[in-house]
Amino acid sequence: MTTYGFIGAGNMAGAIVRGAVSAGLTHGKGGAGHQLLVTSAHGSAARLAEQTGAEHVPQAAEVVRRSDVVILAVKPHVIPGVLEELEQDIAGHNPLVVSVAAGLSLERLESMLPARTRVVRAMPNMAAAVGESMTALAAGSTAGDQDVAAAQELMAAVGRTIVLPETDFSSFIGLAGSSPAFVFTFIDALARAGVLGGIAKEQAVAIVAQAVAGAARTVQVEAQARAAGEGGRTPADLVDAVCSPGGTTVAGVVAMEQAGFSSAVIEAFRATVARDRELGA
Repeated sequence: MTTYGFIGAGNMAGAIVRGAVSAGLTHGKGGAGHQLLVTSAHGSAARLAEQTGAEHVPQAAEVVRRSDVVILAVKPHVIPGVLEELEQDIAGHNPLVVSVAAGLSLERLESMLPARTRVVRAMPNMAAAVGESMTALAAGSTAGDQDVAAAQELMAAVGRTIVLPETDFSSFIGLAGSSPAFVFTFIDALARAGVLGGIAKEQAVAIVAQAVAGAARTVQVEAQARAAGEGGRTPADLVDAVCSPGGTTVAGVVAMEQAGFSSAVIEAFRATVARDRELGA
């Protein structure tokens, strides 16, 4: 059994705790029976504990002393003060520290922690709230495979995970961290086109959202088939499959490309990566 202790109980911590409970990590599903502790400087931890069955622990130091894995889920600018306050407890107990704080590199985190502290950096996206996050994980200089596995087990409760070198995190933000906003923009634009065609906006949004969800799931299923050596199709193959010669779909795809759709997507990615690197400089 692993005890996960959350320092902070805001939106992301709440999503992870709810996901862990829903996935059965605290109730013996699949042999797991992990414990969740939550603390915060405000009343949010008590409310989260009441809603989920996690244990509310008033003092952050006690959370550290009782946890195998400590999740830093406070705002990035608060972390230096929190870690300074907890330095002796972390040094004495030596838990794995998992940070979900945006913009704080492993090097920066390790510089604020006692020497040899094992650190894993996790970068979920907003879809964690509905159990569909894409989370990147990167191990610090002293974290081992078991540490990464412990972080993966927790983050898998709110979606899918991938282990990446931290140097790829800026690109990951463009692909998964910021891309929900790109997709929301696409959904809203296509729904407005539906309104132009005579469909009510609420209905148009529901239609487009389901179409996008179905398309995304199709890509995932085909990728799984490819990974299993079963000849699954690539996204480009799927475009071809929908585009009948001389048909409606190919006319729309050509019109999108003439309007610069692919170029706009690539430029959005580049701008996101560039801005992240500026902020991290």
